[in-house]
Amino acid sequence: MPAKKSFVIRLNEDKMKALEKWAADEFRSTNGQLEWIITKALKDAKRLKRTDSSNTEND
Repeated sequence: MPAKKSFVIRLNEDKMKALEKWAADEFRSTNGQLEWIITKALKDAKRLKRTDSSNTEND
């Protein structure tokens, strides 16, 4: 499994609440939801191989 790197993200309160609700609706943590969103966006933009096995849940 590749190493994970931490970073800080700043979101306004409305975006954070929407993200938390979306994550809860899909039974994910907020961090897990962000990883899923970023992975999906990278794959859709063809900037990440579709065969990458990391975080393919609900693809």
